[in-house]
Amino acid sequence: FPQKFPIFLEKLQLFQKDFESGFIELIELSSTLCFPESFVGTFGLGVGINYGQIANNLPSPSRVSTLLGSLNISRVKLYDADPNVLTAFANTNIEFIIGLGNEFLQKMQDPQQSQIWIQQKVQPYLSRTRITCITVGNEVLGGQDPQLPQYLLPAMKAMYQALVNLGLSSQVYVTTAHSLQILKTSFPPSSGAFRDDLVQYIQPMLSFHAQSNSPFLINAYPYFAYKSDPKNVPIEYLLFEPNSGTVDQNTNLKYDNMLYAQIDAVYSGIKALGHTDVQVRISETGWPSKGDEDEPGATVENAGIYNRNLLRRMQEGQGTPAHPSQRIDIYVFALFNENMKTGPTSERNYGLYYPDGNPVYNLGVQGYLPRIDYSSSAKNALCILRLSGLLLGSLLLA
Repeated sequence: FPQKFPIFLEKLQLFQKDFESGFIELIELSSTLCFPESFVGTFGLGVGINYGQIANNLPSPSRVSTLLGSLNISRVKLYDADPNVLTAFANTNIEFIIGLGNEFLQKMQDPQQSQIWIQQKVQPYLSRTRITCITVGNEVLGGQDPQLPQYLLPAMKAMYQALVNLGLSSQVYVTTAHSLQILKTSFPPSSGAFRDDLVQYIQPMLSFHAQSNSPFLINAYPYFAYKSDPKNVPIEYLLFEPNSGTVDQNTNLKYDNMLYAQIDAVYSGIKALGHTDVQVRISETGWPSKGDEDEPGATVENAGIYNRNLLRRMQEGQGTPAHPSQRIDIYVFALFNENMKTGPTSERNYGLYYPDGNPVYNLGVQGYLPRIDYSSSAKNALCILRLSGLLLGSLLLA
């Protein structure tokens, strides 16, 4: 044995390293599998989910992949092109929107740079991960940087041309997401119009959408209307709860919630610029479950009501009053609370779930994100511990 001790020690160290790595991986995997059968997947309501990652306490992408699969969520929107996420979701059949940050817009006007980005960030994953859209920038128009708007459409065009060159334009489309700050008029919905200073950017962008068959994305948050004027904005109208509604005097169409009115206002703005061939989709909407003292309405109760009612309407396949046959397409914001986001407290509390896997509130559907139960995980890993004992014994006897 003394002669074999150095060899034994080396084997033991290698075994310990492999075992620790495998044990951690097993803990992560088993924590996603420890949930009752009754919790499994009826969440497929035709909505997508925004998967933000500005936090230091989120589950690993592999765990999130398993959890979203259990929830039957088939569409995910990222704000970047995180290779860890795209790899973790390989062979899951989940459709991805990936994002190009605002900081890259000027550089991506160069067709060569756009093609390099796609070759590095998109192509390597397409064979196993379904990437269907690239959002070039986020809320650029009407934002705080007055230089960015001039780069937006050239970057979108360069990205699209790169997809054409690589034979991917029928598989992946290009668009960008806007805040409602682009509107100068939103009510009545039939009078919706874009800001005069932004028309120079939006007009050619609509032509690009029509030619490339890509949608016009908006981030719509009725909560902001209540936050800015809680005394005069009926919260029931924002939460899809029973209310007297409002009537568009130009069309006599009745609206029983603000989100649908906002969507139709954007459609009216698009039509005013000569287009009826561009679809509007909601890339973000949600309600915060917690806020500061000056953020009225940001409560767990209201967040639950908003998202439950929203999901119920999506399940019914509703359209807006002005576009009843056009099913509304929505991505809910967001999957998790994100503890490192800046700004008011509400910014960190839009999640449907806490990072530990517990739901922030009852969504009213089966398929909650399961609890991450490390005690259960340890039980599931017991067989590995026993196996390690057998392996260690074999090393001692070698």
